[in-house]
Amino acid sequence: MKFDPFYLIVDSSAWIERLVPFGVKLVQLRIKDKNEASLRQEIRASRAICGRHRCQLVINDYWRLAIEEGCDFVHLGQEDLESADIGAIRCAGLKLGLSTHDGIELETALVAEPDYVALGPIYPTILKAMKWAPQGLARIREWKARIAPLPLVAIGGLNPERLPAVFGHGAQSAAVVTDIIRAPDPEARTREWLEATASWR
Repeated sequence: MKFDPFYLIVDSSAWIERLVPFGVKLVQLRIKDKNEASLRQEIRASRAICGRHRCQLVINDYWRLAIEEGCDFVHLGQEDLESADIGAIRCAGLKLGLSTHDGIELETALVAEPDYVALGPIYPTILKAMKWAPQGLARIREWKARIAPLPLVAIGGLNPERLPAVFGHGAQSAAVVTDIIRAPDPEARTREWLEATASWR
C-alpha cells in the first residue's frame, strides 16, 4: 500500500485543524483520558477536517469508536491489540497499524496481519518514558526485511535532519509528535517536514 512519508501524530482535532491544511496527508489522532462523548466529538471533528483536505486519518486505540464513527484506519499498541477484536475491525473494513518494540511484539503483530508496522523508538525520545532502548538505524533494516512488503513506520526522536538515514535504511514513513507540537512555530516546522519528505512522496 502507498503510505505518505510524513506521519503526523497529534492529540486533538484543534491540532489537526491547525496543521493539516498545510498539506499533511497522514495524521493520527492519539488522545488519552477523555470520556466517550468527548472522544466521539474529537473523532467527528477530525474526520470532517481530514475529509476537506484529503488527509488520511488514523485513530489510535479506540477501535470500537473508529468502527462506529465510520473511520477507515486504526492504530493499536500491543496492550490494546490483546483486547481488540481484529475480526470486527476487518469486517468493518478498517485498515490496521500496529506498534512494535522488540522481536516478540513483531511476531505478535504479524499474526494480526496489519497493514503497516511501526517500530520505535529509533532515537531517544522525550514523549514518554520508554522501557526500550533506542532501536537505531540497523533495526529499521532488520524489521523491513522481516515485514516486507508491508510499510514500515519509524517513530521516536525523529527530525527532518535524520530522515535521509531513516528512509535509507528502509522505513516508508516517519512519525513525529514532539518535534512539531513542541516547536516554537509548529506551522513552520510542519512546512519543514513537508519539504523534507517531498522527494519520498
